[in-house]
Formats: sequence, structure tokens, C-alpha cells
Amino acid sequence: MEPGKPPQSVLFVCGLNSIRSPMAAALMKLHFPSGVYIASAGVRHGEPDGFAAAVMDEVGADIAGHQPISLEELGDTSFDLIITLAPEAHHKALEMTRTLAADVEYWPTEDPSTEHGSRDARLDAYRRVRDALETRIRRRFAWAPPATH
Repeated sequence: MEPGKPPQSVLFVCGLNSIRSPMAAALMKLHFPSGVYIASAGVRHGEPDGFAAAVMDEVGADIAGHQPISLEELGDTSFDLIITLAPEAHHKALEMTRTLAADVEYWPTEDPSTEHGSRDARLDAYRRVRDALETRIRRRFAWAPPATH
């Protein structure tokens, strides 16, 4: 796959599919509304995260109805590109690609749920992750940033 060219299908994977991978998938869908199949999953099954939904809503991406799923629950695993956002997800993706023809990229991404300060401090941690993912997606897939944020 050429850098800057979007693949036909992308899977974002993190630990629980509650925060990082659904945020990344939503950002990708926001900027590639058609032509690219985008999904997310976790190594394990997590629970929906209200802070993630709140910060994504700020940029026009609705993940409030996202139901976390594990890789085992995913079903279809025929993706051109698997982007992992946590070490355990990367190891699992590498195991998967022993039998799948997919490229794997590791994008180390902080877990904002480890922030235990005030509500504002926690939201800021989630925003940092959202913005870092958006920057990484923009650079990797070469789309123009939105006019407002």
C-alpha cells in the first residue's frame, strides 16, 4: 500500500474498543465517508465510554451508540490495513496476520482513561487523544483538515 493512499478497508484495534479505536474509526469515517470500509474492535470486549462520546461529538462524530466488540466478535477479518493503538492490540494483530494478508501499523496512543483528575482534566486527556489520532490519520491518509474544530 502506498503512503498517502487510502486502502479499501481499515480496522482500528485497541484493548477494549471503548475509546481509542472507536475514536479513530469515527474520525476516519468523518473524512472518508465513502469508498473505504472502516471498522474497530478490541482485544477484549469493553464498555461504552461517555467521555469518548462527548469529545467526539465536539467534532461532529457521533459514537454515543457505539457498542464495543472484540476481535472474536468482529466476524469479517479481511482488511487491507490493521492499525493498532495499544501494545496488546499490536501483538494480537501480528498473530492474526500470520494467516491473513493485511498490513499492520502500530500507532502507540495514550489511554486517556488513566487520567484521574477533574472532569475538565479528564476531558482534556480525551481531547488530546482525539486530536493526536486526527493528526495521525490526516498525515497517513493525506486528507485536508476540517475548516473548524
